[in-house]
Amino acid sequence: MKKIKLIQQISQEGVVAVLRADTAEDVVRMAEHAIEGGIKVIEITMTVPFALRAIETLATKYSSTATDPSKYAIIGVGTVLDPETARAAILAGSEFVVGPCLNPETVKLCNRYRVPVMPGVMSIKEIQEALELGVDIVKLFPGNAYSPSMIKAIKGPLPQANVMPTGGVSLSNLAEWIKNGASAVGIGSDLTTDAVKTGDYSLITKKAAEYVAAFQAAKAK
Repeated sequence: MKKIKLIQQISQEGVVAVLRADTAEDVVRMAEHAIEGGIKVIEITMTVPFALRAIETLATKYSSTATDPSKYAIIGVGTVLDPETARAAILAGSEFVVGPCLNPETVKLCNRYRVPVMPGVMSIKEIQEALELGVDIVKLFPGNAYSPSMIKAIKGPLPQANVMPTGGVSLSNLAEWIKNGASAVGIGSDLTTDAVKTGDYSLITKKAAEYVAAFQAAKAK
């Protein structure tokens, strides 16, 4: 039941912050500011040095079951290439797993432990294979290789597919992705670039709030 609830929460929150940094400390700081701004689904990529340390730190501080809004967040792992990495991240506290491509063994491991898994896909064939493996949400990646109308095209033959574009989603086109049927969106460098350049991490909080507001407005239409 926890897996089903987490999938529902991720879909309801709608915006996933995909965070990369040069150090574990920096990515934790980014996550804290994103959460403060209202993005409650955080993906820490395995490209971050000592990423598991960052996941453990965040998973200790935040929880998907917290009743205190300031402590509520869903912490997951991204850029997972194999089942070994997925299991290590789950043990560190990750509540969902995201990969850049479809790795059947990673999906099987996540299903074994009832952890939501979102593999990257680029074609109808890959999406069908993911559905057959029991994937609940697929990540359209890289999203900037497509226009938002790709979601509508996918849902022609596969209306049951829940698709989350990642890469190329911005404040200017988020509404179009949702209008065309995206279940959620992944936000990457646009969320953090200005903060990293200036050293002012409060800019992440501000940008996060803008993304949450844009998502809510798009869903309300």
